[in-house]
Amino acid sequence: MTELVIALVVRTPHLFFRSRPGKLLLVSTLIFIGITLVLPYLPFMSVFGFIPLPAPLMLAMLGLTALYVLVTELAKKYFYSRAGNAVA
Repeated sequence: MTELVIALVVRTPHLFFRSRPGKLLLVSTLIFIGITLVLPYLPFMSVFGFIPLPAPLMLAMLGLTALYVLVTELAKKYFYSRAGNAVA
């Protein structure tokens, strides 16, 4: 799930929420994130050994994903500030 979100972040030099992604990229990302979150809760998934995560752990994972996005945005800003100086 984190890699799907990070793909939206690194695709543009601007803030990820200021630059709208293509419709196909956005829709497919949202669909796969939805599937990822719902899959362990489906009744037949116990056959594969999937178990739902406790709510605190799920919230922690979502928080870590948000932190990952923030750090990636900061790294991207640093990279583009340095790359702009190197070209000039």
